Amino acid sequence: MTVPQQGEAPRKGEGEEQEGQVTSIPGLPTPPDGGWGWVVVFASFMIHVIADGFTYTFGILYVQLLNYYRNSKSTTSWIASILVGVTLGSGPISGMLVNKFGCRLVTIVGAVLASLCLFLSVYASTIVMLYVTIGLGCGLGFGLIYLPAIVCVTGYFEKRRSFATGIAVCGSGIGTFIFSPLFQGLIDEYSWKGSLIVLSGIVLNCVFFGSLFRPVEDNLPPATSKVYEVERTPEENFTLKPLMSEATELKKIQSDADLELKARKNDIQRYNSHNLLHNSYHNEVKQMTVSQPLLPVPESNGPHRLVPSKSGSLPPSHHGSGLLYRKDIFYRGSLCNIPAYKENPSSYRNSMVILPDTEKTPSEIERTKVCGCVPCSRETRDALGNLMDWSLLTDGIYILFVVSNFCTSIGFNAPYIYIVDRALHQGITTDRASFLLAVVGIANTISRVLLGYIADQPWVNRLYLYNISLTICGLGTCLSIFGSDYISHCIYAAVFGATSGAYVGLTSVVLVDLLGMEKLTNAFGLLLMFQGIASLIGPPMCGALYDMTGVYDYSFLLAGSMIAFSGLMLFFIPCIWKEQARKLAKENSVARV
Repeated sequence: MTVPQQGEAPRKGEGEEQEGQVTSIPGLPTPPDGGWGWVVVFASFMIHVIADGFTYTFGILYVQLLNYYRNSKSTTSWIASILVGVTLGSGPISGMLVNKFGCRLVTIVGAVLASLCLFLSVYASTIVMLYVTIGLGCGLGFGLIYLPAIVCVTGYFEKRRSFATGIAVCGSGIGTFIFSPLFQGLIDEYSWKGSLIVLSGIVLNCVFFGSLFRPVEDNLPPATSKVYEVERTPEENFTLKPLMSEATELKKIQSDADLELKARKNDIQRYNSHNLLHNSYHNEVKQMTVSQPLLPVPESNGPHRLVPSKSGSLPPSHHGSGLLYRKDIFYRGSLCNIPAYKENPSSYRNSMVILPDTEKTPSEIERTKVCGCVPCSRETRDALGNLMDWSLLTDGIYILFVVSNFCTSIGFNAPYIYIVDRALHQGITTDRASFLLAVVGIANTISRVLLGYIADQPWVNRLYLYNISLTICGLGTCLSIFGSDYISHCIYAAVFGATSGAYVGLTSVVLVDLLGMEKLTNAFGLLLMFQGIASLIGPPMCGALYDMTGVYDYSFLLAGSMIAFSGLMLFFIPCIWKEQARKLAKENSVARV
């Protein structure tokens, strides 16, 4: 149960509670930063190898489908665009299911669905049937796999999170490198239909890897999962009433509470690109060239006390995994870079958890519906609310970042789909053309490791690193139209793979720099939806340009210009910060008067 903010109306029945009444709320278990978590990292790595390996090498299958169904480039490319669009766009659906049923079950269901749809694609008599089987069915299955493979890893790690998630997502590049010759070899040996049967069996292996996603609490002793109780008192600050007699435990709890009180009493909290905390306007102006401060944080209502309970279990009304109750669940960097975590990890964890309501009044039951009409569990409703916070679209910084990501997604998938076919049109052999995707994959793997390491350095502005990478990626894609020999194609594949790694690897950490950890889950959910929409329309647009002109030059120019534009526009963010800082200073001066 979250502590009500100042100005909020009390829920039904709250006014009838007696002073000093205690209500239990659950705490999530502390990540072990190791142990079974390394098994989870391995499972997530293999899932990325399989799922992304198939998705990013779809360009090899695309050539076969063109020759088999004899449709236009744009018509055939809809298969891949629907696949990627549904995978990303189903993020909120996957999040709701994970919050309710956990990572293991959702991943298993997604793997079975994707494998079954790939197998059924063999019997498709028209391209439209492939829209349904590969596009919708396999896309939804991969969507149910993609999100759990990330959040399960972040749920197990804090200090080593950057290293653990880095290993897991490197499976994307490794999968592209492996699947490129594998896919082409299977097609040469068994035709494209036979290759899909084999690949459906490979995808089914994700059932085994998903079964390794054990909940964190299954690997911890009961004492590590803490439960707190909120006690209402007439005092206007946070104090703690211990239920345990140990003096050391009492001191630790009081220290945590004092830190949380200080953090909440600040008018506005700000992180720069290295996550340094600033609480004054002058510091904001000095740091205006680095990443965006946090949004204003409302003060917490004072008359509540956090009381640790002896119970280590969730309340009876809570039946889900609760992973999406953590505000930092999508953050892929190390929490050691967060000053609040370095100062006091326990207090930081408490501030990062949005705990569910435990009461079951008639009004609460009525509110447990999606869009006010579809009955659902509380975990499902809470996850949807966290992932789809439309109020963020009133923030200028976030709108600019969404537009940038939308433009990136329009051009991001086109090279994966068309790079092989373009090489074939320029006289390059089938084996060498398909190997271009392997070059993209290995370059992407290396760059993710390097960019992740560089982004963790205190002297690096991560926003600028992200912007420069996208700009180079877009310009490289535009300039690739001048290459006609195999060496130039390989150089472009390496540049694209290396620079596009920033788009996937740095998005979450840049979002934290722009909006703060408090808004990461809300921002990431909406971002996935817009990425899905852009991925849906991008490849067909590029394919339509080929159908109209008969060459791929304009298709790659469109894709490259959109990616470059998405990186360049974010360089204007410091200008927006300065304007926001001026308004904030003016409001503060008026308030003092």
